[in-house]
Amino acid sequence: MMVAILSVIAEQNPLKAWELNMNSLFNILELAKSGYIKRLFWPSSIAVFGPDTPKEMTPQDTVIKPSTVYGISKLAGENWCSYYSNKYGVDVRSIRYPGLISYKTTPGGGTTDYAVEIFYEAIKRKSYNCFLEKDTVLPMMYMDDAINATIGIMQPESLPSYISYNLGAFSFSPHELAEAIKNKIPEFTISYNPDARQEIARTWPQSIDDSMARNDWGWEPTVGLEEMVDVMLQGLHYNI
Repeated sequence: MMVAILSVIAEQNPLKAWELNMNSLFNILELAKSGYIKRLFWPSSIAVFGPDTPKEMTPQDTVIKPSTVYGISKLAGENWCSYYSNKYGVDVRSIRYPGLISYKTTPGGGTTDYAVEIFYEAIKRKSYNCFLEKDTVLPMMYMDDAINATIGIMQPESLPSYISYNLGAFSFSPHELAEAIKNKIPEFTISYNPDARQEIARTWPQSIDDSMARNDWGWEPTVGLEEMVDVMLQGLHYNI
């Protein structure tokens, strides 16, 4: 189940976000409880973490007190998935995704969406006005790795440790991403005009400890920052 209202839009309409994010989860949990779904996947997010969470190499088990509607719904979802697993034996699995980057879909209202918007603007206008501060480091992942991780967590017959696993690949700031793009498009420039999304980003980790996912089901990312930049530009038909 992949439906959700993301962080920025959820802050604008908390009740609608809660209703969509949670009711859709309850519907499929009930179907799984009744035996109509053998194995269930539910996406969580680094948004479950909050301002009191350690920022560097955020552990699997740590302080989790989200400060956004999206994060609150994701944490509640993790807990409900755990409840249905323990109470009714539902086989439900989950990943705490970092920011996801893909050229196949346009940005959808997330705090990490600058990392997709920047490529469109770099190609179209050779400039980008970023809504985060230049040194705001966040954990990110290329979409192909996220898909591979989702397939991977669903393969074992049983998972020994967690309902929802930390997942990481690489971390960068808007400035670092802009510099990587400038290596391919030298005339590209970036400016910074932080808005409300900066306050959300401040509450999230800078890097993720995903050692439990690596140990329990063999997770390992394959795409780094430089490779991601090349793939994004090529996918958006920029000749590099």
